[in-house]
Parts: sequence; C-alpha cells; structure tokens
Amino acid sequence: MPNYLKKFIVEPGTNIRLKHFDPDYHGKHESHQDALPEIQKYVEKMARLQYLMYAERKHSLLIVLQGLDAAGKDGVVRHVLTGMNPAGCVAVGFKQPTPEELAHDFLWRVHPHGPAKGSVAIFNRSHYEDVFVVRVHELVPENVWSKRYDEINDFETLITKQNNTTILKFFLHISKQEQLTRFAKRLDDPERQWKISDSDYKERDYWGNYTEAFEDVLNKTSTERAPWFIIPSNHKWFRDLAISQIIVRQMEDMNMQFPKPTVNLAEIRRQYHQAADQEKSDRRKKR
Repeated sequence: MPNYLKKFIVEPGTNIRLKHFDPDYHGKHESHQDALPEIQKYVEKMARLQYLMYAERKHSLLIVLQGLDAAGKDGVVRHVLTGMNPAGCVAVGFKQPTPEELAHDFLWRVHPHGPAKGSVAIFNRSHYEDVFVVRVHELVPENVWSKRYDEINDFETLITKQNNTTILKFFLHISKQEQLTRFAKRLDDPERQWKISDSDYKERDYWGNYTEAFEDVLNKTSTERAPWFIIPSNHKWFRDLAISQIIVRQMEDMNMQFPKPTVNLAEIRRQYHQAADQEKSDRRKKR
C-alpha cells in the first residue's frame, strides 16, 4: 500500500515547482468505486482515533486546507467530518477580514481557533490567505507580506510546543482545466449555482501569480513541525483517500492511550451492578 505521507510531503528546505506535480495522479485505483473500501477503512480509523484523542486530552490536531477555487476544500471538510465526532471537532472558514480584524496583526483572528487538547480543528482557508490574496492583488506592500512567512512559522511552532498540536497542511492541487470543468458543472446544478460568482472566473487571470505565491509558501513554511502536503486533487475520491490516510498515519504515531478510570471499578460494580443482578435473580425465582 503506498505511503502517501512520504509521497506527497514537501520536505523542509526543498525548492519545489508545482509543474512537476501531476494533479491528475490517482495511484493504483482507477475509480471511486474501486477505492471506496480503502476510503471507508480510513474513515473508520479516523473515528476511533479521534475518540481516543478526545478521551485522552493530551494531543490536538490542526488540519489546514488551501487551494484555488473549486479545488475541493469544502469536500475535504465534509469527508473528514464524517469520521469525526462533532463534540471534538470544529471546522473554521476564514473569509475576508473584518474591520476589527484588520485593526490587529494578521494572526490575531486565527489564534483563538487553534484546537484545544483532545480536539481537532479544520481550517478551510487559513492564515495563509495573508500571503496569497494580499500578495497577488497587492493589498499590502511586499515588505509587509514577505515577513509573514517567518511569523507564520513562529506561530505554528508555538502551538505545536505549547499545546502538543500536530499540524497537517494540505495544498489541493488541481489543473486549470479541471477548475473550469467544475465551474461548468455548477452552472447546470441548481443546488450549487449559489456558489457561482463573477470573481471566481476573473481570478483565473491570476493563475500564474497564485502558482508563484503557493510555491513560495510551500517552500518557506513546510517545516518538520508543520509540514505541507501537495495532494493531487483532479479526482475528488483520490484526494479524500490520500488525505484520510495521512491523517490516520499521523494520529497513529501519537501513541495515544485511554486514560485510567478515576473511580474504583470494583466498588462501582459491587455497589450498583451486583445488587441489580441479584435483584433480577430474586425476581426470576419468585415467578
């Protein structure tokens, strides 16, 4: 079985170019139906591991999703959440900053949403918007956004050290043609037409600029504590398979254990359950 964690990780210190990564890659499987048993296996494992994390309350997990429009960020959130208990998992979407948020440093709005011990947080877009959109559309000068790579690395190091947080960052890599195909499908789907905006199409003019911005982020902020993974995402089912496998492998490496009971089990059993069992036995004898 391929190890997608090793295959798709951006090793710290490397200098990658996205043109060298095939967004159409789909591994050994040829269809969603073919891959479904493996996908379901990882979803079930995610559910068990997240329950263990919630019970132990020593680790936390932050999943960061980035990609161009229609890359599948919402789809990944739905997929991951099917394997998570909502009691211990939250999805956060970072949209255009509010006036209050703009009055603070760019990480101010992000920090409160980091996962508490025992929980999982999914960022659908994230603090990385502040080195993507602002750069491509020249919303702030280069001498401002260029310093944010180091500030992001410091922020991620802080939460991994202080809160025992594992960070997994996924760049959903699709082709320009696949994006247009997905936009076209929205036109014919009444349930998704609300997603269509003129700006989505206009952003395609900046494809090259976004590609350069993504490459800089992948090269400058993939660290041992918070690695990036480039996920081929032209096939939605393979995207879900690869991401769920990586999440499961990382959660397994946490070596989590259920906490020991805080009560005397023998006494609880004697005081409540044995008495109830005796009462049932007595009722049967009277019949």
